[in-house]
Amino acid sequence: MPGSSRKKKYDYTLLAALSILLLAGLVILQSTSAGNGDVKVNDPYYYLKKQVFATTIGIAAMFVTANMDYHALRRFALPAYLAAVLLSVAVLLVGDEYNGSRRWLSLGPFSFQPSEFAKVAVILFLADLVTKCADRVKKMRVMAGIMILVLPVAGLVGASNLSTAIIILGIGVILVFIASPKYGQFVWMGVIGCAFLAVFLALESYRLERLAIWRNPEAYEKGYQTLQGLYAIGSGGLFGRGLGNSVQKLGFVPEAQNDMIFSIICEELGLFGAGFILLLFLIDRAHSSALAALAAAMSCAGLVFYGCVPCLFAGAEFYGILAATVVFAFAGGMLEVVLSNAAEALPEGEASLPFLH
Repeated sequence: MPGSSRKKKYDYTLLAALSILLLAGLVILQSTSAGNGDVKVNDPYYYLKKQVFATTIGIAAMFVTANMDYHALRRFALPAYLAAVLLSVAVLLVGDEYNGSRRWLSLGPFSFQPSEFAKVAVILFLADLVTKCADRVKKMRVMAGIMILVLPVAGLVGASNLSTAIIILGIGVILVFIASPKYGQFVWMGVIGCAFLAVFLALESYRLERLAIWRNPEAYEKGYQTLQGLYAIGSGGLFGRGLGNSVQKLGFVPEAQNDMIFSIICEELGLFGAGFILLLFLIDRAHSSALAALAAAMSCAGLVFYGCVPCLFAGAEFYGILAATVVFAFAGGMLEVVLSNAAEALPEGEASLPFLH
């Protein structure tokens, strides 16, 4: 009722699943990364400390976002998009290089990946833009114009991180797909997307090499990580070796706490333990009306900006539905990409597994 205070309602099933995932993520990360942290920085709790810090920020952002009017974020849509472009340029010029890739910016003791902010900025910007021209988005000219606006960010990010660039392009496609009643136009969009992908694959020889490794990892020296990940999954059996007892994390799977962490989960917890983790993800995805939880989950991987994503759409108006649906769709897509990488169902890429690293 107007003028009356409305009590906020939370999805407690979702919050329970989220809480278990967050706690499991911290335990699994510590188990996976302790050796690496001890060797690299002489601190077995190094990665755990970073995760706890990011988790705290994400939880705070989740509750702030859940209690705010997300319409207020529309005024920041264009500035956020422009900031994403500038930050992406800054990465290419003065970004920090780790393991041969320049993807990070440092601000004093803190560092972050602008490509993760770019995902949020593109969602806010395109959701606002599509809402303004919703009655004209079925026209090919308007649809093409919307997708062209994604290319500067996707191109700049793709120069160093093709996986994230594909996710950003996917955000644009999903937004237009939701808004447009003419699905035949997406055939042309798919052709253009494949051309974009081919160009970026050709720009760097290692990307084509990854495709070859994916097809036959035994034939390449760099297929070592893929094979070790598969060994980890296979050696876990039904019930696993036990928490902390992974062999593959002891240098056999390089950077095991990153995008290959699911293979270590399978090794330590087995098929049943990994299945339980996936069940929790399915619960979160099934209860998609409370997408604020996804904001906290993302920030656990260092994506603290996801706490600012519009995620509750109680009013069920077009802008809120667009933004929330896209957040939900691409977060689930990131999960599937990481799991597929670990099981060699897709070529190796770089994506964060929500809640766990």
